[in-house]
Amino acid sequence: MTTQPVESLETVKIEFPGGERRDFPKGTTVKEVLAAAGGKPDGWVAAKVNGRLVDLAAPITEGAMVEAVRIDSPEGLEILRHSASHVMAQAVKKLFPEAKVAIGPAIENGFYYDFQVDRPFTTEDLEKIEAAMKEIIQARIPFRRRELPREEAIRLFEQRKETYKVELLQELEAPTVSIYEQGDFVDLCRGPHVPDTGFIKAYKLISVAGAYWRGDERNVMLQRIYGTAFPDGKALKKYLNFLEEAQRRDHRRLGRELDLFSFSDEVGAGMVIYHPKGALLRHILEAFEKREHLKRGYQMVIGPTLLKTELWKRSGHFDNYRENMYFTEIDNQSYGIKPMNCLAHMLIYKSKVRSYRDLPIRYFELGTVHRHEKSGVLHGLLRVRQFTQDDAHILCMPEQLNAEIQAIIDFVIEVMDLFGFSYEMEVSTRPEKSIGTEEDWERATRALIGALEGKGLPYTICHGEGAFYGPKIDVKLKDALERRWQCATIQCDFTLPERFDLTYVGADGERHRPVMLHRVILGALERFIGVLIEHYAGAFPSWLAPVQAVVVTVTDRQLEFARNVHAELRALGVRVELDERNEKLGFKIREAQMQKIPYMLVVGDQEVEAGGVRPRRRDGKSLDITTPREFAELLEQECREATGGRVGLGMI
Repeated sequence: MTTQPVESLETVKIEFPGGERRDFPKGTTVKEVLAAAGGKPDGWVAAKVNGRLVDLAAPITEGAMVEAVRIDSPEGLEILRHSASHVMAQAVKKLFPEAKVAIGPAIENGFYYDFQVDRPFTTEDLEKIEAAMKEIIQARIPFRRRELPREEAIRLFEQRKETYKVELLQELEAPTVSIYEQGDFVDLCRGPHVPDTGFIKAYKLISVAGAYWRGDERNVMLQRIYGTAFPDGKALKKYLNFLEEAQRRDHRRLGRELDLFSFSDEVGAGMVIYHPKGALLRHILEAFEKREHLKRGYQMVIGPTLLKTELWKRSGHFDNYRENMYFTEIDNQSYGIKPMNCLAHMLIYKSKVRSYRDLPIRYFELGTVHRHEKSGVLHGLLRVRQFTQDDAHILCMPEQLNAEIQAIIDFVIEVMDLFGFSYEMEVSTRPEKSIGTEEDWERATRALIGALEGKGLPYTICHGEGAFYGPKIDVKLKDALERRWQCATIQCDFTLPERFDLTYVGADGERHRPVMLHRVILGALERFIGVLIEHYAGAFPSWLAPVQAVVVTVTDRQLEFARNVHAELRALGVRVELDERNEKLGFKIREAQMQKIPYMLVVGDQEVEAGGVRPRRRDGKSLDITTPREFAELLEQECREATGGRVGLGMI
């Protein structure tokens, strides 16, 4: 038998990132192509062929640009974690053969997989699953991709009694689908995956939680196992240390320990109950915001919670946002409970004729709104159903747009700097479900981008992530653990002023259409408070702390003096408590430190004789004996220095 000469085989031309081009026999695998080009295979997990991620075993059938994907790249890390989720699912099926698998994607910093099982998974189960994963990984089982006609795939998963995979397949329109096999485990998946299970070296199962199928509380509750994977043990250890610190800062735990807020099944999911200290913390933020808005020319307004459903239809919310809203009926009239504050603000604007001399008009409201979040996504203060936004709507002439957007950006940056947050900017463009003309969307998007570029601020584009009525700038703040949180946003809207026929009389005496900016600075106060708790680990700076100082007595002999000190400090504007319990001083100090109170004011016989208190910071440093008034002055100076003079005592 003779071998056909290579030169007579059909070839394809391959280009590499450095610009080199070479011919290869058609059907050569991606890995073979990369190896022939002199690449080092250590760390390869997949490749990009004309920008599309594929397995290393994929054959190349046409000319293409080919680039290796390393395990330590963002794409490589996602592929590693998605592959780890398949290994975890295989381990679960080995230990729990009756388990049904649902979905198992890679997520930020890890992966998860959902299962239907007879009982919830336990911590001991996770340990057994990890051990089974280790066996699968040591066996270096290859990930093999196959493409099947959709109907054949449905029959395959019906035979395996994987009802969730069947449901997903029945909804697909594609005539063919891909599956991946590793040993006896089969999964519906687009891929790609690492070449074999041995590539997964550093992994850890983190936790288990309940999750409704497709996030809908009307569906069955599944068991979701979370895990993570990294290229090496050092990176995994670093992440696990991060998780420990994040758990220490968890606002739900600190909220209980510091007695700030609670939730109750009797009230309902996603509804916050503020305790005295939490309510005071929120009041401090609200008072700060009111002052900052007033000095920037905003006008305070308050809109109703219920508005007729016809208004929500006119605005487009009914057609584009209805699934997030609550509705009720009064006197045979349908009403929508507001998820946003913009409608009432537009009606205030429209209540009389406006001149170009009146513009811009800036309406500000700490408006409480309700949104129907699915129970599966509710998460402490970070995702709730009732919350208050520091909402504002600016109505201006088109030529004023750039200055107003830049002023909002300055406002956001100033506030984020105050709290010690760094930040990133994102511009989100028109989503598929939206209202308004293409021309207006382009004008609005150009205005947002122009304002950012005018200030020299970098940004990224998030295609299709805008509000249904206009594009937006989202400000992603970064906390002490470098986690990103969405809080501030600026939305540019040409559409709703058109729908509500908002006008102003221009210098030419004619009617013109204003532009509306929707914006928040902190965003939802509930969410922002949750972020603040975790950012500061509950140890708020003195200006923000709901309790700034606690007077602690050494013995009962100092009670009368301590009560006088407590009263004097309260009169001076200090948020102060008195601990007059008959307990040892060390116990009282430790409790105050656990409560993260900035100052403990010790009162013993020596302090009574001197007519003062001995301040002790929560970090353990003690100061000299000082009078109550001198301490109040010290605290006043500390608050003003921390806030650039914005906040002092008695300003809440």
